[in-house]
Amino acid sequence: MRISNIFKHLWLVIKHRHKVFVHCCRCGIPWRGLVHDLSKFAPSEFFESVKYFQGNRSPIGVCRRETGMSYAWLHHKGRNKHHIEYWLDPDCTVTPMMPYKYAVECVCDKLAATKTYNGEAYTEGKALEHWLRYGNKVDGNPRTMKFIERCFRDLETLGERAVLNKKYMKKTYGEICKKEEAGE
Repeated sequence: MRISNIFKHLWLVIKHRHKVFVHCCRCGIPWRGLVHDLSKFAPSEFFESVKYFQGNRSPIGVCRRETGMSYAWLHHKGRNKHHIEYWLDPDCTVTPMMPYKYAVECVCDKLAATKTYNGEAYTEGKALEHWLRYGNKVDGNPRTMKFIERCFRDLETLGERAVLNKKYMKKTYGEICKKEEAGE
């Protein structure tokens, strides 16, 4: 483990959390942005992430490829309700829909991660590209998955200003998650 990676990883986490906070504020859920990913500072997450730090991708993915699993990910997904995986239970036949505030935080998180890892190469289509390549492979609640994908599709076509706001999020979540829940 390189000492310089401690500071590089710490800076990356701070940059990411700041982006999530700004996005969450725009969407009307500032508290979720403020407490976002605090578990990344826990030793079980922090030191594994430092060990596998590369700067241009998640250290969790790097660790998984090298060792076949990640203790940091198991810790992280079990404590952060904005991750689709938090809501999965292989012993249950029903996957619950992610509540509004966590679904919006999930969108903000994935967008911020895309921006953080892509840097100058980021475009508004990158979040959708990443979602279609990796994100939608999880067996989450179909309505939650549809909501997240709609946000990223609209982000690509309408832009960040049109999507990252409370009115858009409430309307879109309501159309996809609440109306379908009511059977409409």
